[in-house]
Amino acid sequence: MTLDEIEAFVCIAEVGGFTEASRRLHRSQPAISRRIHELEHSLDAVLFERVGRRVALTDAGRALLPHGEAALAAIRDGERAVRDRAGQTRGLTLRLAIVGTLADSHIVDALRAFTSRFTEVSVDLRTATSREVSALVRSGEADLGLRYHPDPDPKLETIPIGEEKLYVVVPAAHRISAHRLPDLRPLQDEKWLGFPAEPGREGSFRNLLERQLTGSGIANPSITTVDSLTAQKRLVEAGLGVALMPVSSIREELRLGSLRIIEVPSMNARIPVVAVRRVTGYQTQAAADFLKILADHIPALYHRTNGTASGEKPPRAGSRTKGRR
Repeated sequence: MTLDEIEAFVCIAEVGGFTEASRRLHRSQPAISRRIHELEHSLDAVLFERVGRRVALTDAGRALLPHGEAALAAIRDGERAVRDRAGQTRGLTLRLAIVGTLADSHIVDALRAFTSRFTEVSVDLRTATSREVSALVRSGEADLGLRYHPDPDPKLETIPIGEEKLYVVVPAAHRISAHRLPDLRPLQDEKWLGFPAEPGREGSFRNLLERQLTGSGIANPSITTVDSLTAQKRLVEAGLGVALMPVSSIREELRLGSLRIIEVPSMNARIPVVAVRRVTGYQTQAAADFLKILADHIPALYHRTNGTASGEKPPRAGSRTKGRR
């Protein structure tokens, strides 16, 4: 069992396929496949099984994964500890994993302030889903992760940052022209688009959508499962449904006027934003410095909803908000 084999195994488990893993690791797909073959041969166990176009872990793979993540994290921790102890400034990197929709102006401002103050530190920024953000932190590929909802994994420390408000998003030419509604009942005949259900996750996007609809007296709402945010946006633009989304995920569509927001003051749909890091992992000075700078921007995240201060109207199609390009 070699480090390269473990690295390939953990990466495939994270991204769900050999092709994407080869791209992430900058290796050819045959090279990645060869590493897994050698690893399976040394363990005398099959680690992956094909499920359609993707691969899934077998029982043996699931048993190996936490140990593989821990091994990679320990090696990466060692490298960072030596660099910090030696006071090396050249080659210092803050490895940050973030959910793409959180590239909101407040967090961008924090990153800009960090890079301006710590010019010797480069930032390796990777965007991913919340689940993938946690996986990158667990394996040590990221020093720090920014995601939606706390991660229940006891190996990860959750640091609350703030929350984002969700708005009703409709196509520009939607039959309801009002920018504000008293409740969701005028939308009861709509086809809603939602992420897949996550059993045991009361705070998931899907459960939040269902609670808002039933809480507005909409019985048996029509919800179509769409597991991609981009796909949801395109379907809403095409008039094939409506959805709940944070403004940060639709800024470009609002600017272009292909989507618009309907505000429902009686609806209090918010999702928590948190930072995650490994409880026992080596905490780099760069990550600690970034958290301090991020803390200066937390009040904006708490008291503003994606650039909209409490009591202000949300941005409309074609409008500009402070701090946005």
